[in-house]
Amino acid sequence: MQTEKLIESGRKVLMNTYNRYPLVLAKGKGTRVWDVDGREYLDFVTGFAVTSLGHGHPQVIKAMEEQLGCFVHTSNAFWLEKQIELARKLTEISFADKVFFCNSGAEANEAALKLGRKFARLHGGESKTRIVSLNNSFHGRTFGALTATGQRKYQKDFEPLVPGFDYVDNNDGEALRSVINENTAAVILEPIQGEGGVYPVSSAFMKLTRELCDAFGALLIFDEIQCGLGRTGHLFAYEMGDVVPDIMTLAKALGNGIPIGAMLATDQVADAFQPGDHASTFGGNPLVTAAGCAVLDVMTAPGFLEEVRVKGAYLKSALQKLADERWDNAPVRGEGLMLGVTVGDTAPGIVEACRKRGLLINCVGGTVLRFLPPLTVSWEELDEAIEVIHNHGL
Repeated sequence: MQTEKLIESGRKVLMNTYNRYPLVLAKGKGTRVWDVDGREYLDFVTGFAVTSLGHGHPQVIKAMEEQLGCFVHTSNAFWLEKQIELARKLTEISFADKVFFCNSGAEANEAALKLGRKFARLHGGESKTRIVSLNNSFHGRTFGALTATGQRKYQKDFEPLVPGFDYVDNNDGEALRSVINENTAAVILEPIQGEGGVYPVSSAFMKLTRELCDAFGALLIFDEIQCGLGRTGHLFAYEMGDVVPDIMTLAKALGNGIPIGAMLATDQVADAFQPGDHASTFGGNPLVTAAGCAVLDVMTAPGFLEEVRVKGAYLKSALQKLADERWDNAPVRGEGLMLGVTVGDTAPGIVEACRKRGLLINCVGGTVLRFLPPLTVSWEELDEAIEVIHNHGL
């Protein structure tokens, strides 16, 4: 079989930085992928919320083909039409006035942290540098983003980390009050913690964070890299509450598989960045921004997000019924098509059983099943996945 041969070859030449599933994927279409031996799977992992429009979405493919016929890359020393168009689309549908483009979520968060610190120093002095993050968060693996990531298991072998960070537990208002002060430059949080196990930040905690940031002249940064761009059934997760950030980071679904990241900010905050402060060689090149424009066109079409919300509620209800029967009434967490449930040590076994029967899901933290189907998943595919989990969910 090709699978075993390719995996054996891969182990010889690829660094051992991933715990990979024992399959080699060869192609995808819509919600389905096929491995090199021709086996078919429903993809409810979507590259961890990346291929949110499914594999090979025709509108995205067409936009990239047209751009390939022009040119792929020049330099950010020049103005680029598709980059301007994507920035305009993002600002028109969000709170933000300005956009910085890069290549990934980690890079978007690095840009946000740098902007936050520079703005704070300009407006609050040299001592206003501290950044508050949440325990159990995940913001990336570069040094700044890694430091912001409130999980010791990712940090422990790479110290010393970037100085000036404080951490509090999600939804712990008293802890938050104790760390935010006149030296705080920014607070960064995910409205729904994705890699941490699909744990939402409560509306009350977000409101308190906004109030404390305003009181002490600190910026509020929302990391919507996984939970943004339609994943919750809203274009942006911040739209579910009454809290608007000063900075927001996006990536993953924005390119539907083409590497792109974006850092959005208000005019007042964005003005802190001047030429030379930050840059990205490939950031916002014509190909990735063409893809991003097509993605937003699909997601903002009438009825698209409403359907995501309805399908998300349907899947959540079905999973909750299973949880009530098998997983000690564990609550299913999340919004839209970003759902998680704690099932304990059986989680890896459930993932493996589902994989063998044609459904790809994953677990985080060894105990939480996470479901991230494409936003374009059909009702029939939802029922197919629910049946697999029901019959083989251990």
